[in-house]
Amino acid sequence: MKSYGTYFVNDEKEPLKYGEINLINPTRQRLRGEEKKKGIEAIPVFCGFCGTDFELMKMGRQGLLDKKFPEGQSRLINGHEGVVWVPSENRFAIVLIRGGDSFDPTRFTENETYFEYGCDGADGIFCDKGYFNPDMLLHLPEKYDGITKMPLSLSKKLVFSDPYACAVFQYERMCDIGEAQNFRVEMAKRKCDEMTARNCAVKSTFERVVIFGLGTTGLFIGDQIRRNQADAKILFVARSDKSSKKAQFVKDELKCDYLSVNGFTESETAKAITDKIGGTATVFIGTSGTEVEHRIAFEHGVLGCNGIYNSFSLGPKVAYNTMPFGFKNQVILASINFTQKHMETAINLLCESKFDCLVELIDKDEFTSDPIDAYENKIYSKGAPLKTAVIWNKEYIDTEA
Repeated sequence: MKSYGTYFVNDEKEPLKYGEINLINPTRQRLRGEEKKKGIEAIPVFCGFCGTDFELMKMGRQGLLDKKFPEGQSRLINGHEGVVWVPSENRFAIVLIRGGDSFDPTRFTENETYFEYGCDGADGIFCDKGYFNPDMLLHLPEKYDGITKMPLSLSKKLVFSDPYACAVFQYERMCDIGEAQNFRVEMAKRKCDEMTARNCAVKSTFERVVIFGLGTTGLFIGDQIRRNQADAKILFVARSDKSSKKAQFVKDELKCDYLSVNGFTESETAKAITDKIGGTATVFIGTSGTEVEHRIAFEHGVLGCNGIYNSFSLGPKVAYNTMPFGFKNQVILASINFTQKHMETAINLLCESKFDCLVELIDKDEFTSDPIDAYENKIYSKGAPLKTAVIWNKEYIDTEA
């Protein structure tokens, strides 16, 4: 089947193209032990732009995409965030992007394989039509059964299903690690039994949280912590002005504090953070994509004893001095993934959220006429909105709702 869409290639000058594509439909499996199935046809309706797409475009310029292409192909249709229409089932769906020959594709081992729609080994959703494993087309809540046009506001919320699912996974892992890390400390402090100490350790893990960066992943992790830990002190740190839309959203909707450190030195930033939260951080979450994160946490001592450093940025290298790191009993966590359960949780939460106010649209014709220019000078330019999306097929969107 032929389709039109954007796709990555290895090309120094033009790593992202728009045009006619010959679709492939190999058999794929959702999990190890399950039947391999041909994909069924779906029509992408609403698509969001992700920083991963931008990084893949840079890789294409450097000729590094060979391992990302579907087997036998020299191109990858990009896009993994958004809503599709499934004609054979008359419903909208969210694509579960990761599957493969593994028991848990998000925690695969060396003898297992995985794929990711739009990212690694499988074509994504920036196309007029595509094929997706039927077991990986997730349902919306029941109240949306039977709708044939999706409200634009709902589309904007659901474009976050992938990153919000990551946040659900991150919160779960921080709970698991924080409990294991500190329950013995709580037993010694409280002279209590182990089960009580484990519950206390989860709570104390989030006593003072620093989220370094003001992108979607940071916002969603903060939202997850606030939903589950009402008493947590959560501070977002970034360069944006305190009057910015993102900073106001943090304060008004997430009920978290915000600190603008624009123009601060690293030592000034560290002092301002510890002053603001009244001590060192029990959890430091790096989401800014810069190497400043680890220096603030480790070199400048913002992360406290027995604390967790959650590295959620792609690109920066994390370094630490082994002597204080060891004696402070700190833990570094790094995993950017989610399971179907996490995405289903995300879908249900997002439908009732206000995150649609953070999404701005780019016209499809503007994007497809020069996708590289759109990425570099609008979607990821200085002053770009928190999230940019495109209505890919207007037939299925109610723009007034």
